[in-house]
Amino acid sequence: MSDALKHECGIALIRLLKPLEYYKEKYGSAFYGVNKMYLMMEKQHNRGQDGAGFASIKLNTQPGERYISRVRSIAQQPIQDIFAQINERINEELTQNPQYQDNVDLQKKNIPYIGELLLGHVRYGTFGKNSVESVHPFLRQNNWQHRNLIVAGNFNMTNVNELFNNLIEIGQHPKEKADTITVMEKIGHFLDDAVSKIYKDLKKEGYNKNECSPLIAERLKVAKILKRAAKNWDGGYAMAGLLGHGDSFVLRDPAGIRPAYYYKDDEVVVVASERPVIQTVFDVPFEAVKELDPGHAIITKKSGSTSIKKILEPLERKACSFERIYFSRGSDAEIYKERKELGRLLMPKVLEAIDNDTENTVFSFIPNTAETSFFGMIDTVEEHLNQKKTNAILNGQRELSAEKVKQILSERPRIEKIAIKDVKLRTFITEDSSRDDLVAHVYDVTYGVIKSTDNLVIIDDSIVRGTTLKKSIIKMMDRLNPKKIVVVSSAPQIRYPDCYGIDMANLESLIAFRAALALLKDNDQYHIIEEVYKKCITQIDLNDKSVVNYVKEVYSNFTDEQISDKISELLSDEDVNAEVKIIFQPVKNLHKACPKNLGDWYFTGNYPTAGGNRVVNRAFINFYEGNKERAY
Repeated sequence: MSDALKHECGIALIRLLKPLEYYKEKYGSAFYGVNKMYLMMEKQHNRGQDGAGFASIKLNTQPGERYISRVRSIAQQPIQDIFAQINERINEELTQNPQYQDNVDLQKKNIPYIGELLLGHVRYGTFGKNSVESVHPFLRQNNWQHRNLIVAGNFNMTNVNELFNNLIEIGQHPKEKADTITVMEKIGHFLDDAVSKIYKDLKKEGYNKNECSPLIAERLKVAKILKRAAKNWDGGYAMAGLLGHGDSFVLRDPAGIRPAYYYKDDEVVVVASERPVIQTVFDVPFEAVKELDPGHAIITKKSGSTSIKKILEPLERKACSFERIYFSRGSDAEIYKERKELGRLLMPKVLEAIDNDTENTVFSFIPNTAETSFFGMIDTVEEHLNQKKTNAILNGQRELSAEKVKQILSERPRIEKIAIKDVKLRTFITEDSSRDDLVAHVYDVTYGVIKSTDNLVIIDDSIVRGTTLKKSIIKMMDRLNPKKIVVVSSAPQIRYPDCYGIDMANLESLIAFRAALALLKDNDQYHIIEEVYKKCITQIDLNDKSVVNYVKEVYSNFTDEQISDKISELLSDEDVNAEVKIIFQPVKNLHKACPKNLGDWYFTGNYPTAGGNRVVNRAFINFYEGNKERAY
């Protein structure tokens, strides 16, 4: 993606169902779970590079033995840093205590991080500063095993203020307002309540205090706790949690916005944000990895029994389409096909833009994630050329010479690697005044393959802000002196902010919104902006379910093509000689290519939860008032 777009986050959960001795005997190491967790996190590093965290729980430990371990990092390569720390500690213990080497009982008792229950997280920060305190997993500690809670999630809540106030109403004094803390404390409150009630019941039944502990673990109903805690959550989430005594869960939001996949056999229960991660790390087929249904939780008790429970009534499924376009790794069999289809469906518009002149057109892509859509686009170019060749030969009947037939058959799509990503800027650019010149050099180009009579078609995953396109890619492409530059987005126009975990919190940074503003000015309709602002203001105190997305009116007087043409104009400076045209995927084609992931609120403004409309209206109020705060 030419526009850097952060996304929150990736989760990985492993529950070992056998004693650690089993993995030592079968796989050669009692650290089997730790090794698998490293692989699962590494294969999800695309989902977050600002920070990473790992936590583990040991089952059936004795009082006084450490049973929870946690390590977090915001180092330059946080996953590697975490596991370097873990390995260093393990090796130090084994070196100093040779008797641990082949004794799994001693390893479990004395070496941290080894355990039957493991939780990993990778993070892009979209809320708060990127300090290690913001990195998951979060830990809520207590001397009662059952009340220890570890939480990590891929999520964003739209109603953090409401949830925060709920905690105050039930008598808590939260230490901060971040949604992770708020969510964890909400679960923790009902966990404490459940443990207390079970304990009182057991005392009435005549059990003494020592006898109560294992019975609390058996009787604790995780699904009931989650139902009570998640009742008022509004957002997109895949929330993972571990309880100190050994229960675990992963809960998915009712609209299925954020992804979660699981696999279970007699050795492990595994959950991750992406299917191919589980397939690769555990060497299992596509069919063996299941998608967790929206509103449901996968719960594994300390005993090892696993169940899928409905926690919240599912809403209309609106799984995030950006997962398919960009965020998830393209090694997923379904996603690979969908991305190719996105490229294929764009070709009619591309052919129209180049007047069907494939002979004088070079096709390329923005590396690296647009490559799959590019393959789909080229498949369609080849189909077009094959039809063209067939017609030419049939129309020539028997009068064509062998040389002419050979000439007809030799026409192929002209494919070149034009854009080359040269430097990763996000790690060190901080000052606005120096950013523009650096951004201009993010991409380099391949010289000598474009003629002045050529069109240059280049496909990108999506165009969010347009900054890199305007300041780098288009200018670099123009140095090659093409006749026309056609930039193709496999995603539709991004018109609205996201509030479920993607870092698109304001409107004015979106190039589609800026294009709509320019069109309103061009057509003496800018008064619509004030009208929309007044409508948004009147809704501030309304219940979320009563709020309407009036920001749609900013776009309603213009066609997709008019907005695309204005974007083309805004992204093309006066010093660009080539004609520039920007083509976007129609929303209907997105749904056709990705039929299981119909979440399209950033394109259409049709938010899947009630909180979305409040957020977009707040984003518009912030824009109108010049307020740079986040909308949620």
